[in-house]
Amino acid sequence: MADAIDLNAYLARIGYHGSLAPSFSTLRALATAHVAAIPFENLDPLLRVPVSIDTAAVQHKLVQQGRGGYCFEQNRLMMDVLRSLGFSVTGLIARVLWMKPEDAEVAQTHQLLRVALDGESWLVDVGFGSMALTGALRLEHAREQATGNEPFRLLERDGQWRMQALVREEWRTLYRFDLQAREPIDYVVANHYTSTFPASRFLHDLIAARTLPDRRLGLRNREFSIHPTGGESLRRVLSGADEIRQVLREQFGIRLPTHPALERTLAALPEPA
Repeated sequence: MADAIDLNAYLARIGYHGSLAPSFSTLRALATAHVAAIPFENLDPLLRVPVSIDTAAVQHKLVQQGRGGYCFEQNRLMMDVLRSLGFSVTGLIARVLWMKPEDAEVAQTHQLLRVALDGESWLVDVGFGSMALTGALRLEHAREQATGNEPFRLLERDGQWRMQALVREEWRTLYRFDLQAREPIDYVVANHYTSTFPASRFLHDLIAARTLPDRRLGLRNREFSIHPTGGESLRRVLSGADEIRQVLREQFGIRLPTHPALERTLAALPEPA
């Protein structure tokens, strides 16, 4: 089939050599390897390149081309991989509250995955950028759960769930969601909004992120950040397009696209306020 996942190519891309049995240990290991190897990045929306989220397009970009992507690409790829291994996976959609008030009215612009395994439900999310989940969370209210980086927890009230992470000794909400399984068309609509709506931040700011076992890396326009797990963050302002390209290649592992506007776009990125 033209849209079948190339599992061997994906495993090589993330450097995974462990068990492929549909177990929790496999689920956790794949998610951890994925976020370390395939970065979050929004170069296509920034360059006004259409973002396709069908299996073939996502696999070509994130696996064969050595690129990264955002949630609708990352979690689509992970869903296809998990299903090919025999996992039972449904897609969910969330309203992002990171760096926003708890009661903010925001659109549904983030995809995450629910995995049914041995009579329990687990959440997987390899596409949340600077706070990507390393591993998987048991769908359980108010239980602090260890991950490869910060502790996470889930809070539930009246059928609404909140994903939270413990950041600098404070529980901070990433997003809220319900457990209604979503159809593929729901992601097509949300992806179109996220990648083309004039007010979407992905059209104006360069954002990249990578989550490693001992640290998180972040880039927002010209500010490059390193957040060691349990340590103090380090930040520096990049001097211009050449240094931005270097950091994208060497720190985030992104094989940069060939695009006539890339140089001009990177050079125009603002310094932090």
